[in-house]
Amino acid sequence: MPKSLVVVESPAKAKTIKKILGKDYIVESSVGHIRDLPKKELGVDIENAFAPKYVLIRGKGKVVKSLQTAARKVDNIYLAADPDREGEAICWHLAEELKKAKKPIYRITYNEVTKSAILDAIETPGEINVALVDAQQARRVLDRLVGYLISPILWRSVKPRLSAGRVQSVAVRLICEREAEIEAFKSEEYWTLTATLTPIAIEHPFLAKLHKIGSKKGEINNYGFRIDEARAKELAADAKTHDYIVEKVQKRERKQRPVPPFITSTLQQEASRKLRFTAKKTMLVAQQLYEGLEIGKEGSVGLITYMRTDSTRTAQEALQAVRDYIKTTYGTEYLPGRAVNYRSKKGAQDAHEAIRPTLPLRLPAELKPYLNTDQYRLYELIWMRFIASQMNPAIFDATTIDIKAGTYLFRATGSVIKFDGFRRIYMEGKDDTAVDENDSSEENVSLPVLKEGDTLDLRKLEPKQHWTQPPPRYNEATLVKMLEAQEIGRPSTYASILSTIQREYVHKERGRLLPTDVGRLVNHLLIHGFPNIVDVEFTAKMEEQLDTIADGKVAWVKTLGQFYPPFQIALTEAPDKMYEARKAMEEESDEKCEKCGGNMIVKWGKYGRFLGCANYPECKSIKPLTADDTPAPEPEETDTVCDKCGEPMVIRVSRAGSRFLSCSAYPKCKNAKPIPMGIDCPEADCDGYLGERRSRRGKVFYGCSNYPKCEFSTWDKPVPETCPECKAPFLVEKTKKAKDSETITALLRCHRSDCDYIKE
Repeated sequence: MPKSLVVVESPAKAKTIKKILGKDYIVESSVGHIRDLPKKELGVDIENAFAPKYVLIRGKGKVVKSLQTAARKVDNIYLAADPDREGEAICWHLAEELKKAKKPIYRITYNEVTKSAILDAIETPGEINVALVDAQQARRVLDRLVGYLISPILWRSVKPRLSAGRVQSVAVRLICEREAEIEAFKSEEYWTLTATLTPIAIEHPFLAKLHKIGSKKGEINNYGFRIDEARAKELAADAKTHDYIVEKVQKRERKQRPVPPFITSTLQQEASRKLRFTAKKTMLVAQQLYEGLEIGKEGSVGLITYMRTDSTRTAQEALQAVRDYIKTTYGTEYLPGRAVNYRSKKGAQDAHEAIRPTLPLRLPAELKPYLNTDQYRLYELIWMRFIASQMNPAIFDATTIDIKAGTYLFRATGSVIKFDGFRRIYMEGKDDTAVDENDSSEENVSLPVLKEGDTLDLRKLEPKQHWTQPPPRYNEATLVKMLEAQEIGRPSTYASILSTIQREYVHKERGRLLPTDVGRLVNHLLIHGFPNIVDVEFTAKMEEQLDTIADGKVAWVKTLGQFYPPFQIALTEAPDKMYEARKAMEEESDEKCEKCGGNMIVKWGKYGRFLGCANYPECKSIKPLTADDTPAPEPEETDTVCDKCGEPMVIRVSRAGSRFLSCSAYPKCKNAKPIPMGIDCPEADCDGYLGERRSRRGKVFYGCSNYPKCEFSTWDKPVPETCPECKAPFLVEKTKKAKDSETITALLRCHRSDCDYIKE
């Protein structure tokens, strides 16, 4: 008979841990949280110290009964949810439900789902960290107050089913402000003057850019020269008349050090840059790698450490293992004299290790047969980053050459790698920034060997026109980076925030985040109605206060008690302020009302901007804005080629708002297809793929790209995840509504009707 019950939150993790612990343990899953605030009411007693009213989540009644039955059969209960605030709260709620069994309840934590980590956790059990539970409870109650009390005001002011959030609304504000900055940006002309030079003795052409003209620095800025075309050509013509003499040669050795192993935010950023993963997808795949996958004879094994962390700390045994690997594989020249320890950023909880492979010797190539494409690519990224973090720096020879031509000073820069170091296996990706189009990296630019006084031969000298560029729109990686830099929210919540704001407030265009009209309107109203809620500094300070609760320094009730009184005043005043703010957004137009002849005004409605009569409510005439006022999004380029005419395919947006592949030669070629979901059609002898489609009534379904030749379709959204039971190529999303409550549970099940695999 089993002696102990171990409760985790994930069925996949339960399966892995069961194989580790053996027959003396029952290992069950709670499938996430079992209790939460009620869906249809505030669920917070404001008058009674903000006491939360917890109820069983719809559909979790059977889960709790099953756990209670198992608890009565054992001697000990181990609560083993994830080692973070959410996991601690799950354990606390489980303890409240399982204490009826009157058995000892212990809390165990581990950073990786491996045999050694699990057995160590069982041997050293602890208690639930009440401070962490309080911190999670404060965050949950605070977010409920903000969302539950502000959202109805948005419903009345804009349209139903909109949501406000303590962090999501700030994220939308950042995107709106960046868009306003881009719209207000005035591009400035500038010119560069670049000379192609070579030593007279040998043929080795190189480029040098005009850096200074005597003492006239007024014409030069960070980009080039603030001059017009005529002046640029005049300078070029004059500069050609002089001899080009090397004035100064400066060489220096430069080191580039590796970056730390991943934390949650940097993993999301790098997966976005290099793999084109959304933050949500990154965390989903990382969860699979952490909880355990079937790896041949090893069975189910956790491949990475816990993926919700803000610490760059690494266990000593892992450091020794990776150092042994580097020495054996790459040689001693790649191995530092001692292990590299990275300092975590200020404010990091440092509760867990960095994200790393559980065993560095599990090479990505060896695991490839057992992982799907997404799992392999993310594991490879994590593995390379961790190995590189413990390697020696790369070494460059950086050279700067100043060349005089009369009063003109040209400068050439180059940098040649002497030792590749960590770059042998990994280089961090780069974000787009507002730089000039002439900017280029100096790495690997080969310059000739020159000395002061050498005469150079001028081969070409040409002025080139440029325009300063506005700051780029955020993508998911750069938005996550900004949120983290501003200390807004927590990295573990970024994935869900990015998904939420893209429902109504933000849309993607070529991978960039743009505010919708509704997003702009809601942001404008919230700034006027609830200035503190969408204030970056206020939100960051609130995060600090929540952290002090987690440290046990402040009672969570006291923190909420300080927040609520001014918030309550704002709730009373907001509707009038938001009404005035909305009126202020109206703009005059040149249109005349077709019914009464009055002026038409650009107004903001629940679907965006429209024209409405200024004589409203006497005249209720409205009409959409003209095409000139609401330009369609530019088609997004793709690597897909039209199978009918051979021209490139682009992504367009339909009137209903859905995205699809269309031939760039339209209307000459009217070939159109759904955007691939990365899933092949399951029908035999069909070479098509699955994509999102819409029925005649506008309802979304998923069908084969070869329709009508292949009629495979499903109303359930396909998910590119292999069924662990029958190895079917994909699962589908389903929802299940409990009989006695409004709770809806999300499910994944096999798409094959003859397979019973299902998980919550």
